[in-house]
Amino acid sequence: MRAHELVLERIERDLVAGTLAVGDRLPAERALAESLSVSRASVREAIRVLEAMGVVRTAAGSGPDAGAIITADAATSIGSALRLHTATRALPIEDLVRTRILLETSALRDAAALSPRPDLTEIRAMLDAMDDPALEPEQFHRLDADFHLALTALAGNVVVEAMMAALRGPIQGYILAGVPLLDDWAGVASNLRCEHRGIVTALSRGQGNKAAELARAHIQGYVDLIGG
Repeated sequence: MRAHELVLERIERDLVAGTLAVGDRLPAERALAESLSVSRASVREAIRVLEAMGVVRTAAGSGPDAGAIITADAATSIGSALRLHTATRALPIEDLVRTRILLETSALRDAAALSPRPDLTEIRAMLDAMDDPALEPEQFHRLDADFHLALTALAGNVVVEAMMAALRGPIQGYILAGVPLLDDWAGVASNLRCEHRGIVTALSRGQGNKAAELARAHIQGYVDLIGG
């Protein structure tokens, strides 16, 4: 089970047990992360899925309405979401790639058209983390998955974001399965880093079509390398 699924399962159990009810606030990100031994990024991913499902609403700030608040007793819906996450692991690679390209390129065009432009500070921090030459392929691709999910989230479409989150596992599956097929992983990783930065640069300049085309070439290029 992936980290954010642990969070979803925990919240589902609390709803069923009555520990959480409509109108209650979810525990703070840090508290949930520490209690489940997962990252705060995994907690945020789970909350985004819940928000897209209409289970919670979130608001920034520190007032009484801030944080993530339960808006629907949807324990059965959460269970369905978990089953969806499991089922998608068996999807054909070709269909995954086409769907991923469709979602990511659309999100990049929408994000580039926003005014003001999205804050890319967290995105750039992810790029910096991926620059570490000591990263193993699995570590690199975990950061890569966070990066692509964060890019998609910039558009502000929670349905698209939830779909990308649901596809994260099978996408990582075909990506990692292809690593042993590469003759020069270090060289491939270096090229992926350059492609990532090219996408972000285009996005920062409001060049949505260019960012989308770079993302399409980036996603398809890796699949072509591993013979997908």
